[in-house]
Amino acid sequence: MGRIAFTVFGVDIAWYGLLIAIGMMLGVLLAVKRAKNIGVTEEVVYDIALWSIPAGVLGARIYYVIFNLDYYSSDWSRILQFRQGGLAIHGGIIVGFIVGYLICQKNKVNFLSMADVAAPSMILGQAIGRWGNYFNQEAYGRPTELPWAIMIDGVNVHPTFLYESIWNIIVMIGLILYTKKKKVEGEIFFLYLIFYSIGRFFIEGLRTDSLMIGPFRTAQLISLFMIIGGYVSIQYLKKIKANQV
Repeated sequence: MGRIAFTVFGVDIAWYGLLIAIGMMLGVLLAVKRAKNIGVTEEVVYDIALWSIPAGVLGARIYYVIFNLDYYSSDWSRILQFRQGGLAIHGGIIVGFIVGYLICQKNKVNFLSMADVAAPSMILGQAIGRWGNYFNQEAYGRPTELPWAIMIDGVNVHPTFLYESIWNIIVMIGLILYTKKKKVEGEIFFLYLIFYSIGRFFIEGLRTDSLMIGPFRTAQLISLFMIIGGYVSIQYLKKIKANQV
């Protein structure tokens, strides 16, 4: 199956962009439903999504380009070719987090509470969006003879996009189930960072196209930072809550 899903008025619609869009829409719908539990209207959710999602996509693209400057500097027009792939989720999380905070401040919404609402939506979008890598034949792993291997250029390889998609769905379900048991506001979001990063760390080790910082895989370094940062943040929030009692 090729990169193109269908054509509308002569414009090719790529699977990559289509799946990312579907993931975003389903994520927003899930957030709208969950936001009702904290008294946030769907209009506010749409306002947050309207700003944070495009900002997140832009951040994901900028992050990817920065770590592939040798490729893009030879033809800067490639930066605008989103349909060819090239988004790095860590950049999206960072920029989306910042913009989401600002929009929550504007709407007088507790940011940590809203982050808890958004976390399952974010990882749902990631789970669906990962299938775009399959159609682009990218983000795959090293050769393997496992029965679920996929063939790329005549070689059987690990379908790392599939591993991450399945892991993300598991994490999403876990976050939703744990929501009513959370001890502090923000815990669901930071658990998302922790558990997504655990899966990404190990799956990244199988990939052959990792962004690199010297001899280290960038995604693994960022994942370690997010695991530690998420754990420290949860403990800090619990300590603040205990001191307020």
